[in-house]
Amino acid sequence: MSDNNSSEKVNEINTDNIEKSSSIEDNNNINNIKSPLTLNPKHISSRDADITLAFMEKYDAQTPEITPAEEKKLARKIVTIILLLTSITNLLLYSDKATLSYASILDLFRDTGLTQNKYNNSSTLFYVGYIVGQINLILVQKLPIGRLMTAISFSWTVIVFLHCTAHNYQGIYALRFFLGFVEAVAVPILNTTMGQFLTAKEKAATAPLFYSTCLGVTIPVGFIAYGVLYATNTIPPWKIFFIIIGGCTFIWTVVIFFFYPNNPTDAVFLNEKEKVWIIRRVQKTTGASIEQKTIKKYQVWEALKDPISWLFFLFFLLQQLANNLPYQQNLLFEGIGRINNLDSTLVSVASGGFAAICCFIATTFLFFYPNFTAFSVVFWTAPCFAASIAVVTINWDEKIALLAMLCLASPLFGIPWILMFSWNSTSCSGYTKKLTRNAMIMVAYSIANIISPQLWQEKDGPRYIPAWIVQIVLSFFIAPLLALVIWFILNKRNKVRKQIVANEGDAKGFVSDTDGEIEVDIANLDLTDLENDRFIYPL
Repeated sequence: MSDNNSSEKVNEINTDNIEKSSSIEDNNNINNIKSPLTLNPKHISSRDADITLAFMEKYDAQTPEITPAEEKKLARKIVTIILLLTSITNLLLYSDKATLSYASILDLFRDTGLTQNKYNNSSTLFYVGYIVGQINLILVQKLPIGRLMTAISFSWTVIVFLHCTAHNYQGIYALRFFLGFVEAVAVPILNTTMGQFLTAKEKAATAPLFYSTCLGVTIPVGFIAYGVLYATNTIPPWKIFFIIIGGCTFIWTVVIFFFYPNNPTDAVFLNEKEKVWIIRRVQKTTGASIEQKTIKKYQVWEALKDPISWLFFLFFLLQQLANNLPYQQNLLFEGIGRINNLDSTLVSVASGGFAAICCFIATTFLFFYPNFTAFSVVFWTAPCFAASIAVVTINWDEKIALLAMLCLASPLFGIPWILMFSWNSTSCSGYTKKLTRNAMIMVAYSIANIISPQLWQEKDGPRYIPAWIVQIVLSFFIAPLLALVIWFILNKRNKVRKQIVANEGDAKGFVSDTDGEIEVDIANLDLTDLENDRFIYPL
């Protein structure tokens, strides 16, 4: 591109221009992908820049550089607050998902007419709502995410309370559908928030605590169920259970309303200077924008054309075929025998504790050895693969051995899911592209979970051999191989990008508006990973 052509475009580039000329051509070499913004320096219009840019224009120049002592203090403060906000929200989210599993041993079946197959249908309908609810990702891009999270949390609180009014299985069906619909984009919002406030290293360091809430949810919920089983009351125990979980969620919704931020610029727990420091340090370590409210259609298409997106899609589609296993666990305990409802809640607590400890080990390992995600996925899938084969082949009279293998297979497969979910988010840039990639994997996740409960047909009990075979082959064998393929492709891309950085150094960007143009860090341009040839993929 000539200098004349480049100067003519400085004040004119917008999303529509990019759409027309940003098609991605693989030509059997993904490293040759080009876009109209693959220039040095790069120019965009102000409406396509990071949403924090206006704030930084106002406060950046008057804010001094952070000192090491100040940064250490700020890091402690921000990690503590953001981790509490996101982790407790995530814990309650997964508590709500697990309520039906525990209610199944609290006389819910008897009072609502549920059977094994109808219980499976209710789980399927939850994920039908989940997949329909992905349309709400448009709201994530358009609306302030703090206010959106408040609305989501309040909605799912109401729905959890409404479970107490159900008196037949049709009511359970409707409630599970709407619960899935309102919770559909909660996890992407939580990940977005962590990406807005935490540096890459801080996000890696806090991953064990955040993600252990997914796997360790059976600890607090199991103890609540255990207490409810001991309670003597005229109210059915499963209703008491829903009231307790709903009450906890309502209290936390109030906290979200007052404290959950839309982005660093309006965080009530930060002063102006701290907000600038947060934005600087996050953009410096991630090389990506913090928030963007313009839906960029070309980034949607790029996400759909990028083969990495579809490899992640296939991983979650296959791996999550096993996701009904944790929710099926209590019923499987009952089928194995020699374990009553009280004991099953304690076993689930121990199982969740074991999974949480393993999650700490897995994510801590990646903090010190960050380029081994794919190999960690294979490693943590191996016990599930072996234990599942054991469940199918061990003599049915060996109850203790069956119970041990079930407790090994059920919780650990969540660790590869956690690792891949995080990797999916960090392996691309461009705000719209990230949301599109998240939508793709959540659709895959939902489709798998629509199918998953139907694998556990009542006629196949108590061993459910067909369900175990599907999990062994697709979830625990083929899915981890896809992680290795992703690693191979991204590693190949990185070799080219590191050479560019070594030869040409860092790139600068320019944002133009009616008042002219300003030079900015390239992270403010909201470029995708395929546009920004300095973006190094985490492995």
